[in-house]
Amino acid sequence: MSITQTITLGAQTLTINDVVRVARENARIEIAPEAAVRIRAARDVIEELANDTRPHYGVSTGFGALANVQIPTEKRAQLQRSLVRSHAAGTGAEVEREVVRALMLLRLNTLVSGHTGVRLETAEAYRDVLNAGITPVVHEYGSLGCSGDLSPLAHCALAVMGEGEVHGPDGRRQDAAEALAAAGITPVVLAEKEGLALINGTDGMLGMLSLALFDLAQLVRVADIAAAASIEGLRGTDAVFAPDLHELRPHPGQRDSAANLRRVLADSGLIQRPVEGQFTRVQDAYSLRCSPQVHGAVRATMAHAESVAQIELGSAVDNPVVTSDGRVESNGNFHGAPVGYVLDFLAIAVADLASISERRTDRFLDTSRNHGLPPFLAADPGLDSGLMIAQYTAAGIVSELKRLAVPASVDSIPSSAMQEDHVSMGWAAARKLRRGIDGLRRVLSIELLASTRALDFRLNDAPEQRPGAATGAVHTLFRTRIAAPNTDEFLSPTITAATELVESGAVLAAVEDAIGLLD
Repeated sequence: MSITQTITLGAQTLTINDVVRVARENARIEIAPEAAVRIRAARDVIEELANDTRPHYGVSTGFGALANVQIPTEKRAQLQRSLVRSHAAGTGAEVEREVVRALMLLRLNTLVSGHTGVRLETAEAYRDVLNAGITPVVHEYGSLGCSGDLSPLAHCALAVMGEGEVHGPDGRRQDAAEALAAAGITPVVLAEKEGLALINGTDGMLGMLSLALFDLAQLVRVADIAAAASIEGLRGTDAVFAPDLHELRPHPGQRDSAANLRRVLADSGLIQRPVEGQFTRVQDAYSLRCSPQVHGAVRATMAHAESVAQIELGSAVDNPVVTSDGRVESNGNFHGAPVGYVLDFLAIAVADLASISERRTDRFLDTSRNHGLPPFLAADPGLDSGLMIAQYTAAGIVSELKRLAVPASVDSIPSSAMQEDHVSMGWAAARKLRRGIDGLRRVLSIELLASTRALDFRLNDAPEQRPGAATGAVHTLFRTRIAAPNTDEFLSPTITAATELVESGAVLAAVEDAIGLLD
């Protein structure tokens, strides 16, 4: 288990990169001294209310539709345990380790805000579990995104109590009590309000949004590289990417994408450029010519989603909350609508980014549109099928992404005896976005597979017409794992290799090493 730098919670607002470092890179966590002071002050407020004869939601009452039930003092610890046990009701496939670590980090981030009323030792237990590399088993189904991600968060709280199942630092699935004991962590016995504070939050959907935005920041630049490589391989023109044309419609993302395309294609000998006295291609198909407009719109969607994520990362989401002046107030800040909407919006953008990529791939395979390349980029057309079915694979993924683009956040289902009569479905929106990003990565990889293969044919026909430095670097990279066109071989491992080159960051690194950082 790799360990990177320490991230101190409670001193400043978390960033998306912080979430990634903890979720994927196992960065250690500490709690800022000033945060510990805030936690203790809020806990003093809860302790005072616990001794009050008046009912206080979550402290001395039941939950949800049972909020009108007063709980005797001697049963309040059991109240919190029962809450966590009953809400840990997930089912289905296990959620990925990085998602569980992200949601635990974000719950801890709210705990250190000093607005939840938990004890310091409870917050420290979350820190210790994360630092020990212990990952609670969380299931895919269970959250409506109503009072936040109740069920996923309850599975995490259950593990901190020493109950349920976890994966240890070595990945082995085991009882939580066994894993905590091996790490020297004492299970938490929940006090008043604590069970509620551990499960009321948008942390699962926010964690997945943060991871998605990090991944898309790379993939949108890979999409620019793939588009440029396709334009080059199809002998297209780069005239449409001129800066003054994009100043006429100055969306920032569009300008960035056009700038990337210009830079990738700047020194290409395969691009069609106007020559005095010769007829050259006037314009390319939309999937080539309009790449900056589509890729730029994806960037704009990402920018909006990132602004929502950053606000949420700086928020304290719980119900009830301890206010700065010592009041304990019910509220609706746990509702996942702000996050759910942008998760759905990103799913639309992801589907369309994959869609335009697949259309560029398809052009390579059709002799009526590929400007002199062999059918299906086959080495021996007829005997060989080349990339015919790779395009089928991309098309099948794109079709799936279109279905995943249907919004989850409009599908409210009432729950808790109509107390929670409008829910966000933000968790479901996040789950389908993760699948969408995986599909996008594969579609872009297939496009790069086609463009690098096309480049081999171009160079065989006219070796003096050299590719640009950036696309040449991608071609060289691909040839370290993938053979040049020859008799058809088992294609699935080839697609996997291309996908791994994209996912690892090798494609982006090869281009940026050749021409500098992309926008």
